[in-house]
Amino acid sequence: MSLNLNPSYKTIWLLLGSLLISACSGYLATPISAVRYAEEGAMAADIATDAEFSVVSDVSNGVSVWYQGEKEARYNWSHQGDGENLVTTVHIAADNNYVLTSDREAFALWDVASGEPMGFWRIDESSVRDVAVASSAAGILVGRGNGKVLFFEPDSGRRIEFLGHQEKINSVDISPNGRFALTGGNDYVAYLWSTRSGQVIHRFSHPSRVTKVALDDKGRFAFTADSQKQARVWNVQTGEPISTLKFIERQKIFTDVEFSADGKYLLTGSPSRGLSLWDLHSGEQIQEWRVTPREGASPRTAVVYGVSFLPDNRVLSVSSSGLAEVWEINSEQ
Repeated sequence: MSLNLNPSYKTIWLLLGSLLISACSGYLATPISAVRYAEEGAMAADIATDAEFSVVSDVSNGVSVWYQGEKEARYNWSHQGDGENLVTTVHIAADNNYVLTSDREAFALWDVASGEPMGFWRIDESSVRDVAVASSAAGILVGRGNGKVLFFEPDSGRRIEFLGHQEKINSVDISPNGRFALTGGNDYVAYLWSTRSGQVIHRFSHPSRVTKVALDDKGRFAFTADSQKQARVWNVQTGEPISTLKFIERQKIFTDVEFSADGKYLLTGSPSRGLSLWDLHSGEQIQEWRVTPREGASPRTAVVYGVSFLPDNRVLSVSSSGLAEVWEINSEQ
């Protein structure tokens, strides 16, 4: 089978010469540059595939859209009008044309070109756990606390429910063309399935609850990770494992995943300030960084919500500290 998966606005410039390397852990703790997108911190964020812009759910100021090099947010969005911002999930479509945002009870679709809302939907049954949107808004995926996954097409109104999971959903992703979904939940399983028929294509089993899934936009790979020690890259065509990420921690949670365009590397974020670069085929960690925690935060940590590759051996992160930070990849790696 062949699958076609299709800031305060203060900029802080830091000298490359001041990069700090921890002798005991080997991670880099000082970025090349940083821009503050959320003064009081962020609850969710995503970065466009080409890193042209980031979307950030601000603790106090709703959802904002930040373009690289601009000193102010281009758009400011809200689910609840002037009420408290409750948006906990943000997903940018692979073509950068649409953004999906959600709180626990509702989700909204936004047009990036105009900045206008395209639709707002409320979920009556169970809570929203994770969402994803396909290119051209061809399909929307909603994972819920009751174990059901909703797929629907905003234009046609067509909808199906995937009932393969037995417990609550933790993570979902969708192919750019909207034809394939990857979902993972507390039942220790991730499924790759067809949004046309609802039929399972591949079943990826884990020894504990699946906490993160991700699809490669070019249709080559799938990523699944559980709550303990197993994080794997799979061949989407065959369903066979390509590699298992190698790390020494007893427990490692992943919050965002990005595949490199050349298919050689994997970039991941974690809840404990971690930003990591991996060899996709061997599973070896190549390099690690630690994002900056928000000043005065206790404990001094930060969740890495968004990660992306940049040109010239650099990577970008957006975290709960409200900072977008640029990091250098060691060219000797």
